[in-house]
Amino acid sequence: MGRSERRGSLDALAVDPVTAARSLLGAELESRGVLATIVEVEAYGGPLGQPWPDAAAHSYGGPRPRNAVMFGPAGRMYTYRSYGIHVCANVVCGTEGFAAAVLLRSAVITGGEEVARSRRGLAVPTAALARGPGNLCSALGILMADNGIDLDDDAGEVRIRLKPPTGGVNGVAGPRVGVSTAADRPWRFWLPGHPEVSAYRRSPRAPAPGGSD
Repeated sequence: MGRSERRGSLDALAVDPVTAARSLLGAELESRGVLATIVEVEAYGGPLGQPWPDAAAHSYGGPRPRNAVMFGPAGRMYTYRSYGIHVCANVVCGTEGFAAAVLLRSAVITGGEEVARSRRGLAVPTAALARGPGNLCSALGILMADNGIDLDDDAGEVRIRLKPPTGGVNGVAGPRVGVSTAADRPWRFWLPGHPEVSAYRRSPRAPAPGGSD
């Protein structure tokens, strides 16, 4: 049965990127022997002319073979390499045909810590095992080859399960980390009180605070 023919927990992500990002806070992420709780995310939109134009998004220039998965359906994974080195994982959201995704920035390891440490190193502090998008993917064994996989597939190697809706607004909001455009947009969300959440760093190429949407 195809993704469009069944109902799954990630159908709730077929919404705007901000709502989807908040929904992913506290979600359970399971990948290749490691279990984690997502505590920090960033929302990204799409090109001009679509509902959530976002100059910082990889999809801003329109669909291309590399970013095609960002245009849906929701619940797929979009992977890319940061600086050509670190794998980063995003969860596609929004309405199919309209680009949007949520970057997984940080997580708390709740199971399989020894597996995560075998990938990250024995000297890494527990709180830093999956702090930052590259470290998160390293700890959980997420690969570039996971681009396009269905995160709602019970048989898949990488899966996400959303927490039950509470009806409230989850998390704290602030500007995204390291982007040089749309740098003031408060589309980073995190759960307070977790040392796993990454520190905010503004890109030196970004306009002065207040000079970007």
